[in-house]
Amino acid sequence: MATKWKDIRRTHSPEVEAEIARRVAEAPRVMSLYRVREARSLTQVNLAKILNVNQGAVSRMERRADMYVSTLRSFIQAMGGQLQIKAIFPEAEIEIDQFEKLAEPPPGEMEAGELEPGAKEAVAG
Repeated sequence: MATKWKDIRRTHSPEVEAEIARRVAEAPRVMSLYRVREARSLTQVNLAKILNVNQGAVSRMERRADMYVSTLRSFIQAMGGQLQIKAIFPEAEIEIDQFEKLAEPPPGEMEAGELEPGAKEAVAG
């Protein structure tokens, strides 16, 4: 079973929490997945344990330029975040909600921080 993010978060000292908050506040608004992971003070091994995959699968995910929305969502959720998809036009930004149904499994099917059905195979592939 995957490790829940809230269980990992409990292990950080107040000093580490302050350092994480400082890094996030100073971080640029555009980052690669591996930089987001580093800013969250997670190693590939830590993230692999949360996702219930091996470290190599996390490494491959970080290098990919194209992946399933569900795989990306699982990666972001494992780091304690939430994925939003927006279309940006000159006159407006519009959040795309078409993928929201993927994020809301039926009750009891998936705990926070676990991979969505089929995402583990997509991560490993």
